[in-house]
Amino acid sequence: MSLVNMSKLLKDASVNHYGVGAFSVANMEMVLGAIQAAEEFKSPIILQVAQVRLPYSPLKVFGPLMIAAAKAAKVPVAVHLDHGLDIDTIKLALELGFTSVMIDASALPIDENIAMVLKVKVLADQYGADVEAEVGQLAGSEDGSVDHEMLYSDPEEVLKLYTKTNLDAIALSIGNAHGLYKKEPKLNFKILEEARKRVPIPLVLHGGSGISDEDFRKCIAGGIRKINVATATFLSVEEAVRQYCKEEKRDYFSMSKAMVCGSYANVSRHIKVFQSDNKV
Repeated sequence: MSLVNMSKLLKDASVNHYGVGAFSVANMEMVLGAIQAAEEFKSPIILQVAQVRLPYSPLKVFGPLMIAAAKAAKVPVAVHLDHGLDIDTIKLALELGFTSVMIDASALPIDENIAMVLKVKVLADQYGADVEAEVGQLAGSEDGSVDHEMLYSDPEEVLKLYTKTNLDAIALSIGNAHGLYKKEPKLNFKILEEARKRVPIPLVLHGGSGISDEDFRKCIAGGIRKINVATATFLSVEEAVRQYCKEEKRDYFSMSKAMVCGSYANVSRHIKVFQSDNKV
């Protein structure tokens, strides 16, 4: 149990045909709620924080908290840096004990993307950590500050990235997007199918907030093993606090409990959708 590598969780998920939720967290309460859900439903999970969120959750402070929570958990938990943008931040995460990191060079041409992934792979190998990268580019951005168009993944580039870097997981752009969807997402399952034929490693779906339960399960059946969920959890926590603030008697610690409950509720729901419950 406790702190493990992402690749172990995804390997088990591949063998047993389920998805592992990678839940973005931003404070202690979100971490506690996610762990509580994972323990109650006997599910492996990934705790992650994206680099763009670090101004609000400083890595040197928040990273050790995530690691400590994972080590104390009664279920296997990986700790992941999501959408790493530079080597220095990725190195700090590895030094703190993160068991996987993502380098997001998806906006670059594929050969430059590969060059960046190779640098991170060499570094992560020194720490025994896993590496995720992305081919194609999702609409929007992790923090909602950019609204660029989607660039679908090219299955041949997925293959090229894998063969040149031997990384551990690849995120795809198949119609998914970061943040809240402006309309119902239409996922291109043909791209997923073609990518799955070309590479043996687990595939990753970003932009999980707002995808239907049916499409989640179709993605899992098609080879997706890691599913990122961020916005839905943030909204669940926010709503829990809003409801708490309507009460007549309020105090900080009760508000903290409300945040834990908000995180727990969303993580629990997705664990059941991803069918990772009772897999520990």
